[in-house]
Amino acid sequence: MDRLAGQIGGNPSPGKLHPMVEPFDQRQIDVGDGHVLHVEQSGNPRGVPVIVLHGGPGGGCSPYMRRFFDPRHYRAILFDQRGCGRSRPHAEVRANTTQHLVADIERIRTELGIERAILFGGSWGATLALTYAEAHPDSVLALVLRGVFLGRRAELDWFYGGGVARFFPDRWAEFQKPIPEAERDDMIIAYHRRLFSGDRGQEIRYSLPWLQWENALAGLEISGAGHAPPDYARAFARLENHYFAHGCFLEEGQLLRDRHRIEHLPAFIVQGRYDMVCPPQTAWELARDWPLADLRLVPASGHALSEPRIATELVRVMDGLRDAAQEGGRVA
Repeated sequence: MDRLAGQIGGNPSPGKLHPMVEPFDQRQIDVGDGHVLHVEQSGNPRGVPVIVLHGGPGGGCSPYMRRFFDPRHYRAILFDQRGCGRSRPHAEVRANTTQHLVADIERIRTELGIERAILFGGSWGATLALTYAEAHPDSVLALVLRGVFLGRRAELDWFYGGGVARFFPDRWAEFQKPIPEAERDDMIIAYHRRLFSGDRGQEIRYSLPWLQWENALAGLEISGAGHAPPDYARAFARLENHYFAHGCFLEEGQLLRDRHRIEHLPAFIVQGRYDMVCPPQTAWELARDWPLADLRLVPASGHALSEPRIATELVRVMDGLRDAAQEGGRVA
């Protein structure tokens, strides 16, 4: 779950995005199963590693994401997950599960010679960060999470089963409109039939309302659903729907059940108070009774990475970790 990110201007003063930098390394990594991942590195080649996990699934990375990290201190690693962005094959769901993505992160970490890294992810990226950390806790320095999504049935029901529709009945009606009434009891499966019909034209037609439903609710200020290139929309909708139709390839409640594996790690959780895509209850449950969790509920903010207060708080977290390290702190 995550929409396209916009860009926010500003100087690298406290809480402001850092200047845009270009990657010092870009490569394609063959991870097997026919998948080749696009990976880039920017910032300080000898800096503290940060592995950035984009949302969706299917959202892909953007240059904007580099700006959360002081390039003098951090070595930012961005990659497009299987099937999206500049990774190939595009919109492919075969050999594309949460377990495959966890293995991909581990492959990237070892290929780049990284011992331990900060994991930075929002929405689905937070899900993936937690899944990887619980599988490989010794490879993680800290977690920086936004708009927490744990992949549980109740969270999917909230967004695709009519929960949030109580606040946005007009948008929900638009999302339901392409689906016959007899199939509206399970919107994920109804869209799945059409997004995987084998008819590319039909898949694109149904990908647009799928994407627009999420985009329309991602920001606190809603002016419109926005538009996206057809190929992007198709990849995003197919991948997201594929994962949600399979319960994110996680056991129900798995990430909370296994949280004990990472409770020795610091976690910084930035959560919009009015996030309608991933409501704050989930972040609250994750942080509760986790001694090293720092939950920051951001006022007047929704879900999107590009929301000003959300972006400001994330930069504040990363700059704080930098400052602590420079003063001899324990994290990075």
